[in-house]
Amino acid sequence: MDRRAASTRRLYRGGAVYSPADPFATAMLVEGSTIAWVGPDEAAGAWTREGDEVVDLRGRLITPAFVDAHTHLTETGLRLEGLDLSAAASAAQLLEAVAARAVPGRLLVGHGWDESGWPAGEAVPTRAQLDRAAGGAPVLLSRVDGHSALVSSALAQAAGLRRLPGWDEDGRVRGAAHHAALDARWGALGPSQLQGARRAALAAAVAAGIGSVHEMSGRWLAPAGDLEALQALAAAEPSPQVVGYLAERVDSPEQARAVLAGSAAQLAGLGGDLVVDGSLGSRTAALRADYADAPGWRGEPSLDVAAVRDHVHACTVAGVQAAFHAIGDAALEVVVQALEEVAARLGTAALASAGHRVEHAVVADESVVAAFARLGTAVSTQPAFDATWGGPGGLYAQRLGERVGRTHPFAAWAAAGVPMAFGSDTPVTPFAPWAAVRAAAFPHEEERAVSVRAAFLAHTRGGHRLAGRGHPGVLRPGAPATYAVWDVAELVVQAPDRRLSGWSTDARSGTPGLPDMGPGAVEPVCLRTAVEGAVVHDVPQGLVG
Repeated sequence: MDRRAASTRRLYRGGAVYSPADPFATAMLVEGSTIAWVGPDEAAGAWTREGDEVVDLRGRLITPAFVDAHTHLTETGLRLEGLDLSAAASAAQLLEAVAARAVPGRLLVGHGWDESGWPAGEAVPTRAQLDRAAGGAPVLLSRVDGHSALVSSALAQAAGLRRLPGWDEDGRVRGAAHHAALDARWGALGPSQLQGARRAALAAAVAAGIGSVHEMSGRWLAPAGDLEALQALAAAEPSPQVVGYLAERVDSPEQARAVLAGSAAQLAGLGGDLVVDGSLGSRTAALRADYADAPGWRGEPSLDVAAVRDHVHACTVAGVQAAFHAIGDAALEVVVQALEEVAARLGTAALASAGHRVEHAVVADESVVAAFARLGTAVSTQPAFDATWGGPGGLYAQRLGERVGRTHPFAAWAAAGVPMAFGSDTPVTPFAPWAAVRAAAFPHEEERAVSVRAAFLAHTRGGHRLAGRGHPGVLRPGAPATYAVWDVAELVVQAPDRRLSGWSTDARSGTPGLPDMGPGAVEPVCLRTAVEGAVVHDVPQGLVG
């Protein structure tokens, strides 16, 4: 691993440095794990010593490394190394992919199928069809959202799925049956497979310019001991920092403290993917009104107000962050009512100071946004969801009908002052932070857009803020040297579009800002990622000292 020891001094010059310390900065000096100086090339000589490594950026860009505020790393690694079904454009293609990989008697795991993009009216394959394609092998194929799956008869038999809630005779599993299938999958994977998956995911993160991830761990989400294994691996090998969240519900402050004390992993919060509901794609998100494409069905919350309230109360008193997965408007209503009840008990100031957060918050109306702002609750959201499933004819429109306009209110969160961070929910969507910035600045509905600068800050500084980390997420003297170097097609100097001009520290001055993220623009390519001074990703011959 190229940790390039703590005593290393490295000067970057001849590029652009996105730093609030100097809007004209073209050079940056890193000493050990911290940034020592940023400024113009002309002043770099005064800071350079004999033996310093000098890197000519040749016009490249340095920014703070991104923070992915919602990940499932081991699951991501399994997808990277396993059967990726995201390209299956029909049921027939899914079955062909299974037939090509299935081995009799060996568990086949796949992920990423999404029937919302298949030909109109095409049904998901049945269990019988899956059995034929797999030749009788045990098969688990997770839908892209991770909230339902297709299973073969062999897996259903081995895991006892038929007797559990959420079982469908066609082989579609949700709820308890889905959880049991996931447990069976984890039990069938050996230690070397799991460690390989972890390495693959961590490497993919830093290759995307990500210096920190918020890992959402817990029962069914990962095998036992996964979070501590990820954090140990990240400490020993080239990796992003892994901020841990454990989806374990507690009912009292004493229980919260016991979970924290008994965890071998370092925990930033209790929750994360502590689910209040499911997903829109699997129709398990809880809505106030019926699904547009499933009359009579609204989904059901997984937790009621009392359960959410007790968890929030316990975490607030114990001094630890609580976090919940909530997507539908009915689920968000449960969370808001629970927060209101805790605020009535402990006071709004005490609740707000705890910095609790909600993951996704997809179908959030004005009342939810206002409540989050009033109660000091943060939101961790995924702009790639809107890019993938929003817009006319998209999955959101199929599921929600006219309510689709209420999804992902980025601008409303920002205008209300709600702390906001961006993530991928990988493997639901891949590590692609620049694409997320573009998706928030250019969503399907213009009124939901935030400035490009605001989107960038939500994907960098916002992630550190939500996790309660001291890391400023900016490049300035004294800050941790956690940064990424990018090859960019074009830096925005001035632009009439308010969202693009937001990149420049001072658009009127003509100072280079950050990349053009308008529709059709070429995304930057990450050449190097460093975490607290340690180079954790390097493109061969990308930067020459």
